[in-house]
Amino acid sequence: MAMTVTATDPDLADPLLGPWLKGFPPAAQPLRRSQLARQGWRVADGALPLPLAVLKESALAHNLRWMQRFARERGLDLSPHGKTTMSPQLFGRQLDAGAWGISFASVFQLRLGVAAGVRRALIVNQVHTGPDLAGLARLLAQTPGLRVAFLVDSIAQLRLIEARRAGERQAPVFEVLLEVGVAGGRTGVREADGAIALARALRASPAVRLVGVECYEGLSLDGDDEALRARTDELMQRVTALAAACDREGLFESEEIIVSAGGSALFDLVAPHMRPALSRPVRGILRSGCYLTHDHGHYRRLVHRVAQRCGCSDELQPALEVWTAVQSTPEPGLALLSGGRRDLSFDIELPHVLALARAGRVQAVHQATGDAGNAAAAGTKRDVDTAWRITALNDQHAYLRWDAARVAGPAVGDLVALGISHPCTTFDKWHWMPIVDDDTRVIDAVTIHF
Repeated sequence: MAMTVTATDPDLADPLLGPWLKGFPPAAQPLRRSQLARQGWRVADGALPLPLAVLKESALAHNLRWMQRFARERGLDLSPHGKTTMSPQLFGRQLDAGAWGISFASVFQLRLGVAAGVRRALIVNQVHTGPDLAGLARLLAQTPGLRVAFLVDSIAQLRLIEARRAGERQAPVFEVLLEVGVAGGRTGVREADGAIALARALRASPAVRLVGVECYEGLSLDGDDEALRARTDELMQRVTALAAACDREGLFESEEIIVSAGGSALFDLVAPHMRPALSRPVRGILRSGCYLTHDHGHYRRLVHRVAQRCGCSDELQPALEVWTAVQSTPEPGLALLSGGRRDLSFDIELPHVLALARAGRVQAVHQATGDAGNAAAAGTKRDVDTAWRITALNDQHAYLRWDAARVAGPAVGDLVALGISHPCTTFDKWHWMPIVDDDTRVIDAVTIHF
């Protein structure tokens, strides 16, 4: 499936790919992304050097539809977090699927989004340094139709914004969201009195316009569903109470009021709170980012619980895999794979064994984890023994172990596909990823710009 991106830089839409990229065939000539599908490369045949992170087209397309439908059925918009992928082509697909905008964590990330055609964005972080404020001002001045709102959570931050404005003759008035936080958590105002005092200061400032309120609910994911619901409800009640108080005092300076929340694990629990009844229209914006590629571990378990809570008939599908080759089997029960910490996520848990390819034939692996929720989400395919497991990673190697007295293992030259947990920290290890069909044929690609 070809992708279209309305990019100010044409090299972002149809970039040149070549042997300078990890995972690109070293003997092949450089190619434009639009030429890849004609090469006939198939990952399971060993046509590309390994390790190689790939995206499955069928799962990407499913996840785009799934999340957009989830938001639409609840009267909400999506501004998915671009920091997950930092890929212009994937931003384009999310916008083409109906996303309101794209969220970012910094002005640096926003700059890529703007070059890729993003015209509505949230910077879901505090912006306050001189270079960042100057960079944002420049983007706004040079990009017709660009709308950006960032977070404010203190008078100190507001004073820095105002001080920078005092030295500029034509400084913009920045749109801001007031962030609500939780004790012991990340950024955000903790107390209701402090939040309304800050809102009044924002309303009085010539440097900013308050356009909404925001929070992030995903820091505490421990506990059963009732405990999660109780914590999320308490946070969202604080958010909506603040929005109502600001509305009563006339502190918002926009035709519509933004209420934004929604990480990638509890978005179903924040959704019912994001359209409070106020005096002007409310735009509820979910910011989930990991939904696009999902994963085979952390988010698969969490979103399986989301699907159970909301009664969804289907679920998000893992789209991201890292293919490796068996380099050595130096002792019984051990194989060294050609992929390690430089290539895939390991910040939450070790990768899961998904498939073995031998002479181009792929056999699926169901990786038993002992987690009932994950097993229910993953299915019950057992074409290759479930005792295969990754036990450790080095920079460039993964240790695949099995019980050699009971089952056979892979051979040198076999290919092994790994599923990852937490996609964000796999994307930042690659400059490109092929998109493959269900037969592992390369049909497209994305580029990545961390």
